[in-house]
Amino acid sequence: MTGGFPDAAKINENLARAAAEVGIAMGVGSERAAVLKGQYPESYACVARHAVPLKFANIGAPQIIPQNPGDPVVGADLVRAAMELIHADALAIHLNFLQEMVQPEGDRRARGSLERIGELAAQFPVLVKETGAGISREVAEALRERKVRAFDVSGTGGTSFAAVEHYRAVDQGAEREARVGKTFWDWGIPSPVSVLEVVGVGLPVIASGGVRSGLDVARALALGASAAGTAGGVLKAAAAGYDETRREIETIVHELKVAMFLTGSRTVAELQKAPYVITGETRLWLHR
Repeated sequence: MTGGFPDAAKINENLARAAAEVGIAMGVGSERAAVLKGQYPESYACVARHAVPLKFANIGAPQIIPQNPGDPVVGADLVRAAMELIHADALAIHLNFLQEMVQPEGDRRARGSLERIGELAAQFPVLVKETGAGISREVAEALRERKVRAFDVSGTGGTSFAAVEHYRAVDQGAEREARVGKTFWDWGIPSPVSVLEVVGVGLPVIASGGVRSGLDVARALALGASAAGTAGGVLKAAAAGYDETRREIETIVHELKVAMFLTGSRTVAELQKAPYVITGETRLWLHR
């Protein structure tokens, strides 16, 4: 998921074309640049040209509440514009408050975001996703009460945006934020733990954060996730070209099929009932 800069149109074009032809879902990056600033709308709109079976528009939780008096916010009209820009089926609202705390220019007001998510969820099909820190059961339950329809846990194990912003802060000479990024480098709930916590809430769960292969997808499904999401390796392929993108996605799908074959799972539903063993740090988390 990406967007909002000149090269993103090429990347999203490759992703959308491959997702449509292979038959998997796709989300774009934050559409803040397009709907609030009018920047690089084509870097998102190119997705609309492809018959991706399930598309997610994307807005950040800090953008749906005023950070300062008089600041523009993303309300229903701009959400509708974000969804229409890519012909989206649903809206992802991402929680990136850790990232914002490390950014020197970060949007750090969070009060009122839960209520605003509920207001938007009453008007649009909303999925709430984290950005590397995981979702707890308590947060998932609060969001379910506000009519959110699904979650993307995005736990630790994948890209650390605290780490990404640490390096940006270092480059900008922002010593305090650079230190915060280093301190909270690994902050959050590991993806498998977050999946196991959130599936109990009774809504669809996407597992992401450290999903790098079809075997990782199979593991997530066995834990009870409805689907799994990946970014890093696919984005790298999409930056190289369409053929590389298609090959990477098809390889992940093939690896998932191999895992299903080896567990005797004819369908995803059967894989979700396959026995599994939890070891290592994940086991420690679950017995805390």
